[in-house]
Amino acid sequence: MQKIKSLMARQGLKSPQESMADLSPVENLRIPSKEELRELREQPIDPQAEQEIIDSIEEVYFSNDSFDMVQHELEKLPPELNLQELEDYRDKLKKQQSAVSKKVADLILEKQPAYVKELERVTALQTNLQLAAVICTNARRQLSVSKEGFTEASLGLLANQRRRQLLTGLLKSLRTIKTLQRTDVRLSEMLEEEDYPGAIQLCLECQKAASTFKHYSCISELNSKLQDTLEQIEEQLDVALSKTCKNFDVSHYTKVQLAYTLLGKTQTAMDQLHMHFTQAIHNTVFQVVLGYVELCAGNADTKFQKMQYKDLCTHITLDSYIPCLMDLCKALWEVMLSYHRTMQWHEEHDKLETAPTPAVDGTAAAESDESVVDRSYVKKKLEHGLTRIWQDVQLKVKAYILGTDMSNFKYDDFIVVLDVISRLMQVGEEFCGSKSEVLQESIKRQSVNYFKNYHRTRLEELRMFLENETWELCPVKSNFNIAQLHEFQFMGQCRSPSVSPSRQATSSTSMAQEELSLFQQYLQEGNPFEMHTENKEEETEDVLASNGYESDELEKSVYQDYDSDSDVPEELKQDYVDEQTGDVPLRSVSRETIRSKKKSDYNLNKTNAPILTNTTLNVIRLVGKYMQMMNILKPIAFDVIHCVSQLFDYYLYAVYTFFGRNDMPVPSPSLPSHGGREAGAVRVVGPACLYESSGLGLISSRLRTTLNRIQESLIDMEAVGENAGVHGPAEDRKEKVPSPHLSQLVVLTNSGTLYGLAQRVVATESLVFLAEQFESLQSHLDTMMPLAKKPFLQQFYSQTVSTASELRKPIYWIVAAKAIDYEQMLLMMAGVKWDIREIMSQHNVYVDALLKEFEQFNKRLGDVSRHVRIPLPVSNVLWEHCIRLANRTLVEGYANVKKCSNEGRALMQLDFQQFLMKLEKLTDLRPIPDKEFVETYIKAYYLTENDMEQFIKNHREYSMKQLANLVNVCLGSHINKKARQKLLAAIDDIDRPKR
Repeated sequence: MQKIKSLMARQGLKSPQESMADLSPVENLRIPSKEELRELREQPIDPQAEQEIIDSIEEVYFSNDSFDMVQHELEKLPPELNLQELEDYRDKLKKQQSAVSKKVADLILEKQPAYVKELERVTALQTNLQLAAVICTNARRQLSVSKEGFTEASLGLLANQRRRQLLTGLLKSLRTIKTLQRTDVRLSEMLEEEDYPGAIQLCLECQKAASTFKHYSCISELNSKLQDTLEQIEEQLDVALSKTCKNFDVSHYTKVQLAYTLLGKTQTAMDQLHMHFTQAIHNTVFQVVLGYVELCAGNADTKFQKMQYKDLCTHITLDSYIPCLMDLCKALWEVMLSYHRTMQWHEEHDKLETAPTPAVDGTAAAESDESVVDRSYVKKKLEHGLTRIWQDVQLKVKAYILGTDMSNFKYDDFIVVLDVISRLMQVGEEFCGSKSEVLQESIKRQSVNYFKNYHRTRLEELRMFLENETWELCPVKSNFNIAQLHEFQFMGQCRSPSVSPSRQATSSTSMAQEELSLFQQYLQEGNPFEMHTENKEEETEDVLASNGYESDELEKSVYQDYDSDSDVPEELKQDYVDEQTGDVPLRSVSRETIRSKKKSDYNLNKTNAPILTNTTLNVIRLVGKYMQMMNILKPIAFDVIHCVSQLFDYYLYAVYTFFGRNDMPVPSPSLPSHGGREAGAVRVVGPACLYESSGLGLISSRLRTTLNRIQESLIDMEAVGENAGVHGPAEDRKEKVPSPHLSQLVVLTNSGTLYGLAQRVVATESLVFLAEQFESLQSHLDTMMPLAKKPFLQQFYSQTVSTASELRKPIYWIVAAKAIDYEQMLLMMAGVKWDIREIMSQHNVYVDALLKEFEQFNKRLGDVSRHVRIPLPVSNVLWEHCIRLANRTLVEGYANVKKCSNEGRALMQLDFQQFLMKLEKLTDLRPIPDKEFVETYIKAYYLTENDMEQFIKNHREYSMKQLANLVNVCLGSHINKKARQKLLAAIDDIDRPKR
């Protein structure tokens, strides 16, 4: 550093600090003149090079104003100084300075117009200030002149004017105070008129005015009076709010809500409203029940008024139970409807308030935010209140339901109770979406209790009906359908042609109304619980026919001889209905067809009305009642369906017990043999016994299993007396019913009536008809049955209902076994000589005797059909049984032959062919049952030893006696003794496993 200073001194140069000190601040920052700027601009330089020079300047030069550039440059000097390097570096700095100066000059020239403009504004401002100074000087001079010109009189006038203005203001204030003092009278009038918003508005305005004049001593008393009035208004407003809980009025509620809005207590009003609804529910139900209790008590004893509601419900009598329940539900409906309409009012009100309105200022926005909060609170409170209100209603009704034992109610009364409660639960679901678990549980308890007693009584009644039933035909119309019965009206599925179009239109209208909710239907007027009393009188049923016939003409024609073509009623000629399909032919049936049908179809002289008895009709009605109860109260659906199945089980068991018990020597292994009139009947032996032992077509294993199940689960065997003490305790016996006994009026031993065939047909076909009705109800029952219990219903239908038609075989077999004298035929066959040596052209007498028996059977069958229609399936079963028994009797007779020749076998074939030819004229049954059974046995006589052995192994349907006789008769003709022993041994081998 010393070296540089000494060098500069020798050169006569000043230090940078000294050079800068010589310059004044103005000079240091002197703005170049226009000429200098022009020169700088005119210097030719490349802008890019200029920018590179500026960019090469060190950053520290741009740091701050306190930067000492001289010191910075000196500190950068190296220890060894080189003059040439210094001069080069100086030139570099000068170039940088020149580039910066040029850049600054360009910027100054760029801002020159703005500078000129601003300078002009400063000049204008200076001129205006000078003008203002002149105006102020003149004003001061004129004020001095005015001050000197006014007198004391003028000032006095001004003072009086001011005093007058003050007194005028005081007078206005006094008049306002006087009006405030008289406001209470107007407030009272407005409250009497129920103009709550107006009264509150007036009171608030008065309070506001009073606060303006609070400096007057009389106002303090007025303020307290106004506050008391406001509190009184709030009390009356609360009373008015409570009135909306029972009879909601839109205008009244609008006034009340507006009043609370003016008070700023919207949320408080909602809290109070819910409290009033709760109180209204309690007071309403208490007053309704108290009124009925006092009415039934017949005295003015006040002890009931002090009772709790739950205890009060226990004093309701059975006669007043339903009217009280109806009034209770009506009153509760009014409360819930008021709540529903309250919610509707708020929803509509919210829509109007949320309509977009431009905010005027911040205050309006703040009020809007507050109203949004209020609306949100009210909405949540109302939604939460739905569940609370419904819970209170459920608890009140539950206490009423459980307060009385309904086990002794009449069925119709109990159905009304269930219907009312079901309607109430529907109201609850529409009210708040609740499943009404409290109500369901309480009514379920009562229903299970009631239904057990009711079902037990009905089973006893059914037993009484069955024991007094004479099994006569109940005359119903041919188009009878269970949907026509009053008990099945609830299903709404009556498709009978007897329904008039007007009724159909009415039902369609009611269906359209059902699509609306209850609150929509009864929003303005009416009550959903009034319908139960109005619809009490239903339309009368039109299901019975006069004397069992559709018309007098048909009744006359029934007893005419149907063998005469001209006597066939026109109705039957034109509208014959096929029994198997139930279809009416597309064209009229010809006379030849009718004539051919007469042989086997014994229902042509009757209409195709269903065959049923009074007991059957009662069972169907009972099923309808059970289904009504199940439809209304789904939680006990399984219990009801189980009881419905017991009704069918008991009817089926009774029909079997009365008419299907076998009095043959081979009894059923497990079914009981007591009861009924069959025990006194003539015992049938011979081929009938063989027929039974062969097991052909009688009780199927499924039917036997069903009957055993019914006997074990439903029949009280202790009541019979024979098995006393064998079965379970008395608790189990409560669920069982004693086995029914056939009425003494029903005689099943008279051969003239084909052993009670008419009664057997009525009983069996009424059971089949009952099963068909159950089949038609299966889909409806399936929808009611809980998912876990559906297998029970399926099993009931597959193993019980479907077996009803199977009872035809064992029941009609008893008739078939007795109707024809098979023993006489055996005796006649035993007297025939079969070892003849010539071929006979004439059949034996026993064939004519057998055919005569069949003709007699056919005639008696026709006689029976004049009183009871015999359906085609029944006549087929009867003919099938008789023909099978006859054919087996023939085989049995042929098996009793000791000696027989080839010509004798030919005679057997001739006899059988004669029998078949004549038989085919008596019946339309095709093919003839067991025809091959007889023919095969006769032809077996011609078999060789090997074929005979194979025949014995393959034909197990023949008895051991019949097979052995076949071998013995063939001995000597084409079978020797050795072969005979071999064949008998084969027969014995077959018989051994059966022993």
